[in-house]
Amino acid sequence: MKKLLFSLLIIILSTSCSSEKKQLDISGEWTVRLDSTDVGIKESWQGNLFETPMQLPGTTDDAGLGTLNALEPTLSKPQLLYLTRLHNYVGVAWYSREISVPAQWNDKELFLDLERALWDTQVWVDNKKVEGHEESLSTPHRYNLTPYMTCGKKHILTIRVDNRKRYDISNGMAHAYTDHTQIKWNGILGDMTVRAMEKIRLESIQLYPDVKNKQVKAVISFSNNTPAAEHALLSMKVSAKNGSQQLEEQVKKMDVKAGASSVELLYNMGDNPILWNEFTPEMYQATVTLEANGRVSEIKEDFGMRQLETNGDKMLMNNKPLFLRGTLECCIFPLTGTPPMNKEGWQKVYAAAKEYGLNHLRFHSWCPPEAAFEAADEMGFYLQVELPAWVLTIGQDSSAVRFLREEADRIIKNYGNHPSFCLWSLGNELQGDFTILSAMLDELKAKDNRHLYVTTSFTFEGGHGGWPESNDDFFVTQWTNKGWVRGQGVFNQLSPTFDKDYSESVAGIQVSLITHEIGQYSVYPDLTEISKYTGVLKPLNFMAVKNDLEKKKLLDKAPDYLMASGKLAAILYKEEIERALKTDGISGFQLLDLHDFPGQGTALVGLLNAFWESKGIIDGKAFREFCSPVVPLLRFPKAVYKNDEMFQAKIELCNYGNDILTNKTLHWDILDKGRSVKHGEIQVGELKFGYNGKLGEISVPLTDIQNASKLEVCVKVIGTDYVNRWNIWVYPEGEKVEWGNVKYTRNYDQAMAWLNEGQKVLFNPDWKKMKGIEGKFVPVFWSPVHFPNQAGTMGVLCNPAHKALADFPTDMHTDWQWWDLNKNSKTMITDSIQGGTPIVEMVDNFTNNRRLASLYEGKVHGGKLVLATFDLQSDLENRPVAKQMLVSLLKYMNSTDFDPTIIENFEEIKDMFDRNSKQPV
Repeated sequence: MKKLLFSLLIIILSTSCSSEKKQLDISGEWTVRLDSTDVGIKESWQGNLFETPMQLPGTTDDAGLGTLNALEPTLSKPQLLYLTRLHNYVGVAWYSREISVPAQWNDKELFLDLERALWDTQVWVDNKKVEGHEESLSTPHRYNLTPYMTCGKKHILTIRVDNRKRYDISNGMAHAYTDHTQIKWNGILGDMTVRAMEKIRLESIQLYPDVKNKQVKAVISFSNNTPAAEHALLSMKVSAKNGSQQLEEQVKKMDVKAGASSVELLYNMGDNPILWNEFTPEMYQATVTLEANGRVSEIKEDFGMRQLETNGDKMLMNNKPLFLRGTLECCIFPLTGTPPMNKEGWQKVYAAAKEYGLNHLRFHSWCPPEAAFEAADEMGFYLQVELPAWVLTIGQDSSAVRFLREEADRIIKNYGNHPSFCLWSLGNELQGDFTILSAMLDELKAKDNRHLYVTTSFTFEGGHGGWPESNDDFFVTQWTNKGWVRGQGVFNQLSPTFDKDYSESVAGIQVSLITHEIGQYSVYPDLTEISKYTGVLKPLNFMAVKNDLEKKKLLDKAPDYLMASGKLAAILYKEEIERALKTDGISGFQLLDLHDFPGQGTALVGLLNAFWESKGIIDGKAFREFCSPVVPLLRFPKAVYKNDEMFQAKIELCNYGNDILTNKTLHWDILDKGRSVKHGEIQVGELKFGYNGKLGEISVPLTDIQNASKLEVCVKVIGTDYVNRWNIWVYPEGEKVEWGNVKYTRNYDQAMAWLNEGQKVLFNPDWKKMKGIEGKFVPVFWSPVHFPNQAGTMGVLCNPAHKALADFPTDMHTDWQWWDLNKNSKTMITDSIQGGTPIVEMVDNFTNNRRLASLYEGKVHGGKLVLATFDLQSDLENRPVAKQMLVSLLKYMNSTDFDPTIIENFEEIKDMFDRNSKQPV
């Protein structure tokens, strides 16, 4: 009897241990040996630990291993290309530690899982190599350790990680493998476990929601590593993760054949399944259990009931129009150089994006880890995933094509169930053999219908890129065969207008269109960020800019440079977004970028920094006025008016919210320094989903505006937070240009003669003939390092309170009224001018940091000078901004306030100007 009780106790304890612990965490302290010449495991290494300790998960960068960076911060290309790794290592590294799996696992199969390695791994137990190798850049690496381990015995586990490039999938900048954003780290980032699994077990579940029929199809895969088929009982139950629903269990008797097999189940989701979207990100959990041979195998998978589809040029989520308000995520994590492997890290990213009204992230040329999908599921974020490819030679390397096909299968298996995984692209700006890409796309669509697919996120390939490929579900592009679909191509070329959209460009396209990488407006570096870089990357680029400014005694100007360039970028982003919203045939936009991109020549194009933190340029509340589910819109023909004109505008609204809006009042107001000039209301019975045009008109005479003024036009939906606003400028018609005692000339010698006589001189050289930088309205595109052959200025910087601008209302930065002046100008490089004061500066790009100006004042000999390098002469009656600037300058120059400081060397800059310019007639 005692023997029987003792035996039962042993069985109970054994069963208890086995059921309680099915997974061994092997993270912690490992040992490492770098093998840069790829010698391999020497005999003296075999079955032994290495001498250098290191924490895994982690990277050699974290551990301070590799080549120590010796660069100094200078304005040279290596330091300005991207953030600098403190310790650089590319090659083979061996990681080793001692492990022991529980003795109770002796009837189980043992699997090693390594989450997120770069790029190739191989495994040894003691001195025996485990069969195979893994090379996924996107999904966990898995090895079967069963033949190599004895349960309850200590073993030396060794992992070889080789982070050298394996296939031609990257031009050096694909974000799955690059040093521009993510670094080419060596190590392991995520979970490291040995799992005990039954010989007859569930391998995976793929869940395919069918919203129309209120069911989900489960494709369940098995492994049976016993000699014969086994009778089994399969059960599946589903419950809402918020606890609101517990659905009935479905049970199926079946035989599980030896080897691998699968079965399909159709699971009824009840009468009222909760649908997943950005407004109701409700999740379900499916629990599938297999009982066979007295053993139980169980898998839990989360999923969402959602129906993503297209109808012509419309993208639909659960049968409602969907508009994607997106930005890119290029694996930019400056403290680690690697992506977060926990939900908290990704929740910070999505929370920042949602604060600015976004609902969508595009993962440019990479696929994020599991935690990114989990956080997006819970927060209602729509993701576009891409294969790890940005290459111009698709098809030339057959092994690369094979790798990408296999990588796609791995991504489906690991992440396909996530409802946030909405869109899938084969890569970024791919070029090469499009027949291969087309075949790959068809293969994916046949395997997995849970996503929408596109061949490439734009392309420069001849014969492609301007129109969707025949099997694309949606289309990501900068332009079509009919014209641009992003403002970068038109804002500098065409005078400002706010009644434009891209309807002509998208006419005839029968799939949903998303505008590609809109924006890319460079913002001056925020040098206060330098102290934030406390991790593995050093901001030599920022430090070099700071050093250069200190040397030039311009460091105190850096905050103004940041704010002036940033405000201009925000203004341009607003118009970019609104033009897309006004186009009925567009289903979304993808910014490049809401936050900074530290690679490709330090492309600081963000309104947020690389840490997803505000730079103080514009807050989320202000940005959401034009970037949110519901946005009031206004169409009007221009930014600048004379006061004998009418301001006429058409009110519109986009409703991509969760509900149709009924019986709403639209209130509009025209404000002059906060005071209402005119207002009105429009009653609207229904604001349907999508674009709502022709809701009402504003028609207001501007005769009451007697002085040059900046007005704000505001439209809001009463009873809601939905509001939007625009600036316009009004100048008095018929105001005379009063020269007083000011002399005007375009000729340098004449200006000098008058100045020697003690005259007041407005010197306005012919900008087309003088030396200087091309006048532009838009700032640097992307990066002055990556694209050096561009004008390279970053917008106006001025003091609005300067008396010279008293009759020219402006902020400290560029706004739309500056377009004419900036375009018809040259920017002076004023480094050599000694004395005087700039009235209107231009922000230089951070590779040069020169003193630039378009309007400058000073005393020269006995006279007083204002030097203006924008055109203040030509066709002034049809150029009201130029005329108003001239009026304002002359009032200042004829007043007692005009008392500039001395310019000591005006003669020395004479070569800047054309000496043959004639006096105006």
